[in-house]
Amino acid sequence: MGCKKLKIVINTIDYSGSIVDGPGLRTILFVQGCVRRCEECHNPSTWNIEGGIELEVEEIVRELNEKCINKKITISGGEPLLQFPAVLKLVKNLEDFNVVLYTGFELEDIPKEILKHINYVKVGRYIKKKRTTILPFIGSKNQKFIKIGGE
Repeated sequence: MGCKKLKIVINTIDYSGSIVDGPGLRTILFVQGCVRRCEECHNPSTWNIEGGIELEVEEIVRELNEKCINKKITISGGEPLLQFPAVLKLVKNLEDFNVVLYTGFELEDIPKEILKHINYVKVGRYIKKKRTTILPFIGSKNQKFIKIGGE
């Protein structure tokens, strides 16, 4: 009996280098699937879980190790925590990376196990009426960008 490989459904991996999704120049992994459907979401193409590409976690780890030279990754979406087992395995296997997790969950609702493997977390759903363009790494004033672990 073989061990079943965990798969994750992604939208895309952006290697072009973002400076707005966490500290430094970052690669962004957009996870597929979100049920929140926030008004004026900037990633509506990630909502439908059927719209993505299913890959084995090991395959993504291998690719990130090859292509993400500076080892800075932001996991966004969609809602990454909807695929919690696969995202947890992913961050555990990126231990030499600086990892930011973007989620619409509040900090107290995030499983503590994943917090041990990330450096920063952006929490809170996007609220159009509280939109901001001046606070770093967030889209609305109710959201928080929190340092979790070491650099």
